[in-house]
Amino acid sequence: MINRRTATVAPIAETTGRRSARLRLRVAWMYYAEEMTQGAIAEKLGIGRVTVTRLLADARAMHEVSITLSRGISDLPELEISLEKKFGLREAVVAPLSAADGDPTTAIGAATGGYISDFVHPDMTLGVGWGKTLFSSLDYVDQKQVDTVVSLLGGISNVQHYNPAEFAWQFSRMFRARCYLITAPAIVDSVETKSALIERCGIGGSFAISETLDAVLLSVGGVQSDRIPGAPDYISESTRRELVRAGAVGNVLYNYFDAAGDLVDHPLNTRVMSVPLANLRKTPERILASGGTEKVAALRGAMALLQPTVLITDEVTAATLLRDA
Repeated sequence: MINRRTATVAPIAETTGRRSARLRLRVAWMYYAEEMTQGAIAEKLGIGRVTVTRLLADARAMHEVSITLSRGISDLPELEISLEKKFGLREAVVAPLSAADGDPTTAIGAATGGYISDFVHPDMTLGVGWGKTLFSSLDYVDQKQVDTVVSLLGGISNVQHYNPAEFAWQFSRMFRARCYLITAPAIVDSVETKSALIERCGIGGSFAISETLDAVLLSVGGVQSDRIPGAPDYISESTRRELVRAGAVGNVLYNYFDAAGDLVDHPLNTRVMSVPLANLRKTPERILASGGTEKVAALRGAMALLQPTVLITDEVTAATLLRDA
């Protein structure tokens, strides 16, 4: 007789980055390890009970379920379910790391690319941010169809590695989508300049469409660097220190926020050429992809600010988030 309390899920290579395999893995974990009924699993995951039965049968047929299984792979769905419960997420995706002190960018990027490939549909309008993690996801995206991609931030003239406009453009090409760009600097010199660019220089459409997005894909930036990455020359190290003194722990689209998820009181936040974060919070699906132990405070603040529906991170960051909580 199978002892459900000792059943876990055996590792197989093809589960990584494939949502269908992940769903099968989650169903097996919830049924055998958490002792949930098939009906409760179906309700929790928003799928039919027949689908639950089929996935359990597939897991057994593929020898993913046995009486005693390795603990290692079970840690990931356990972390995902714990994150969902703790932070009210619809779904959490936790990417494995080969070493606790390794750079999680590629792992999270791979998980993000796989998730987005399965998530999008042809009539979707998707808003995108930028950053190293999101750029790395492009290598793992399956080319499908999306109706419209909207860049949520202006561009950077002094580019070293990444540019918000470049990411949105590459992303839209891979998904064969129309692309709306904010053809202005990411940060301008005054509120008056920002208003003039939006109202009189032809970029108001990108701001308007941000009110009707189906989903947004965002990452999180920190405040640890000696220089705000990619910022204009007049955003100095002294400005970064001012932001820290104001309580900033991180930023989303150059909007700096504190540990509670509130925007800090600093003039920089009024001069950012990004769509209003209030619009993003109203978007039905809010996908946040970020990780790294140095970003835990920023990630927690961003989750309070944006209230994401989906979090994609790495296993070390996930464990730290839960431990600190």
